[in-house]
Amino acid sequence: MTLNKSVGILTTRLILGFLFFWQGYGKVFKFGIDNVYNNFFKETYKDLLPDFLVLATAYFTTYVELIAGFLLVIGLKRDWALYLLAAVLVVVTFGHGLAEPIWDASHVLVRAIFLIPLLLLPKEWDTFSIDYFIRKSKSDKA
Repeated sequence: MTLNKSVGILTTRLILGFLFFWQGYGKVFKFGIDNVYNNFFKETYKDLLPDFLVLATAYFTTYVELIAGFLLVIGLKRDWALYLLAAVLVVVTFGHGLAEPIWDASHVLVRAIFLIPLLLLPKEWDTFSIDYFIRKSKSDKA
């Protein structure tokens, strides 16, 4: 049963991490963040929010997706990565709702379904991670 818990957490963390990482990767390295902003953010929110806030949000969400997604994949600073990604989901949910009150929430819901259990389940079950080996190393030295 212990192995099942560890593999379950690993699988959940990897799926969520890759979902976010590849989203951020595509925005930064495939499209370019300025193109993403100009083609998806700028026009949508021009009459709803100040331009500087929309631009900052585009950069924040993109780089959090990329960096925190990678951290989840390798299992480093898991809780901080989850907190930042939860913030991204809240921002994205607010932004989509502001732009169009009835919108397809499926991409947000899928990520939330993977993120929330990781926040609630004990991090001690996450044994296939860099964080686990750091904790274990510190406890072995004590």
